[in-house]
Amino acid sequence: MTTITAHSMHVPVGLGSAVTRGRLRLTRRGRAVILTAFVAPLIAVALAAQLNGGVASATNEAAAEFDYMTVQGGQSLWQLAVEVAPAADPREVIADLMALNRLESSAVEPGQRLAIPAEYSR
Repeated sequence: MTTITAHSMHVPVGLGSAVTRGRLRLTRRGRAVILTAFVAPLIAVALAAQLNGGVASATNEAAAEFDYMTVQGGQSLWQLAVEVAPAADPREVIADLMALNRLESSAVEPGQRLAIPAEYSR
């Protein structure tokens, strides 16, 4: 292999070809890799923001002050609704209690502490 000296630079020359600088060419696969490298972090940030959005709304509800009542042995959600708001339709009160306390069913356990919606507070 011979070396050509030009302006104090040594450039190796092999197989009789000249060294040329050309444009960088990316294959379809290379473009996909680069696109993924830029898009994946954006998707991750968007997903994290979406997941944290639910926490923010729960925090706002938790920051409000509610009255609480503790379920006694043998009490049903219907009985609690009648006790909390005797003049209101118990079905509406039960729906409000379930939504506020994020209950999946109307079953309650003795000792369970339930927040009372502000409209029914004493």
